[in-house]
Amino acid sequence: MRITDVRCFVVPQVAGEPRFRWRTGLPGDGDGTLPGQKSYSGVLRVDTDEGYIGCAYGRGPRLADIVQRRLKRAFIGADPLMTEDLWHKMWELDRIEEFQVYDLGVIDIACWDIKSQAAKMPVFKLLGGNNVRVPAYASTVTWDTMDEYERHIKECIDEGFFAFKLHAWGDAKADAELSKNLRKWCGPDADLMFDGSAGWDYVTSLKFGRILEDLGFLWLEEPMREFDLVSYAELCHALDIPILGAETPDGAHWNAATWIQMRALDMMRTEVGFKGGVTGGIKVAHLAESFGMRCQVHGMSWGNAQLCAAVPNNDYYEQLVIDTAQIKGLKNIGPLSIVGGYLTVPDVPGMGPQPNWNELERQAVMIV
Repeated sequence: MRITDVRCFVVPQVAGEPRFRWRTGLPGDGDGTLPGQKSYSGVLRVDTDEGYIGCAYGRGPRLADIVQRRLKRAFIGADPLMTEDLWHKMWELDRIEEFQVYDLGVIDIACWDIKSQAAKMPVFKLLGGNNVRVPAYASTVTWDTMDEYERHIKECIDEGFFAFKLHAWGDAKADAELSKNLRKWCGPDADLMFDGSAGWDYVTSLKFGRILEDLGFLWLEEPMREFDLVSYAELCHALDIPILGAETPDGAHWNAATWIQMRALDMMRTEVGFKGGVTGGIKVAHLAESFGMRCQVHGMSWGNAQLCAAVPNNDYYEQLVIDTAQIKGLKNIGPLSIVGGYLTVPDVPGMGPQPNWNELERQAVMIV
C-alpha cells in the first residue's frame, strides 16, 4: 500500500462566546478568536492506492502550511502501514521545524486510521488490547461559585460518576476549601484528583499538596509549569500524594524518560495530541510501565480512548463536564458516551467517524 496524496482542508467557523473558563490567568474555551469573528480548523486527508483514507485534525492555516512545505514531499509514496518508520521521519522533520506539539502526530494519527481500516480491527487491539470498559472521571471546568461546583458535582454523581477532578480558581486558600467540600460531597470512597494547571510555585504546591494528602486525593496534577524539573523532584520527595506530570512538554518518550530519571513525577501523562500521535502516546505508556509507573491518559478523543483500552497502567478516561445539559447528555453522545461512570470503547476499525468529504470541500476556504 502507498500514500498517493496528502491534503489539508482549511474550514472556517464563526467563533462563539466561550462555554467555560479555566483558572484565573488562563484563557478560557476556544482559540482566542473574538466572538463573531472567523476562526479556522484544519482537516488532514491521507489517500492511498488501495482506497483507504486516513483523517486527522489540526489548527487551520498552520496545518496547511506544514502539508504544503513538508508532508507532501516526505510522505507521498510511503507505506502508511509502516507507522514506526513514518513516526521517525516526522521526528526528523521536527528537528528543523520545531512543530507545535499538536502537529507532530497528525500524519501518525491518519496512518493509524488507515492501518486500522485495512486490518479490520480497532486501533486498541492493534496496540495490544487491554480492556474496553474504562472508568471515567468527571473533570470539571472552572465554575464561578462554590454552589455551582456542588450542584454540578452532584449531577455527575446522579449520572453514575464515582471519580472527580477539580480545575479550580488558582487561589490556594479557596481551592483548599473547595477540595475539602469535594470530599464531603463525594464521600470517602470516591477517587479525587486536583489539576493545578501550572499555576503555583514550589512553596504553594508543597503546602497545598499536604492538604490533599489529608483528604486522600489520588493525585496532584501539574501544580507548577513543567520546566523546573528540580522543583518537581523536590515536591515528589516531600509529599506522599502522587504527583502527575509531564503533560505539556514536547519530546515524546525521550522527554518522558528525563522526568523519570530525575524522579520528577510519580505518575506519567500521555495522550495522542501532546505526545506525537498514537505511536508517541503508546511509547510513553510502555516506558512508564517499565518503571512500574502508572500512565494516565489525558483528555477526550477517539484516539485517547484507544490508548485507554490498550494499556494496563492507565486508571481512567478523562471526561470534561461543563454544565447541566452537557452532564445529563453524556450518556447519549454516541460512541464515546459515558454510561454509569464508564466508557465502553467502540470495537470498530478506524480513528472515529470521518467527515463528509464532499461537504468539507464545499466549505473549505483553502485546500492544499
